[in-house]
Amino acid sequence: MHLTADRVVRERNWVANRAETVVPLINDVRDDLGDIFDTDVDHVTEAQYLEAVDDVFADGDLGVNVAAMVAILRELDVEGDYPGFVVDEILGRELAATVAGRQPLRTLGEATFHYADLRVHGEADENAGVDDCEAALAAGFQERLPGWNWTERSSPFSIER
Repeated sequence: MHLTADRVVRERNWVANRAETVVPLINDVRDDLGDIFDTDVDHVTEAQYLEAVDDVFADGDLGVNVAAMVAILRELDVEGDYPGFVVDEILGRELAATVAGRQPLRTLGEATFHYADLRVHGEADENAGVDDCEAALAAGFQERLPGWNWTERSSPFSIER
């Protein structure tokens, strides 16, 4: 694979064009996790998602890494799919973590990837990695975007200087 600035733009556009799939998945995951953790979690709009996509790709170093993982997952297919299960899980988890950002959001993105991945099943004619890519984007961006009560407050563990 050869990554150029043009290829990063194409991958960014693919990620943005997946809003119709990724945003509802983000909101489904947030609803489920909100119920599990007995909290209200705000839904994400397509506009918020697209702005966050722009933020990720505006950081060139972050954007090129996200673009590379997206490109690999989009092209990944293993005959019979199951033998490739591990590699698409590893790539999906890392993509979710990378999009989510710094700790603790990074680890939460990884964990949420597995939850979101259970909810996404690609079309029969899609490569096996596409649904993992969508799950990873949903998991990473749902962590990156506001809406969780605990991220909207000051940490009780902050030490003032």
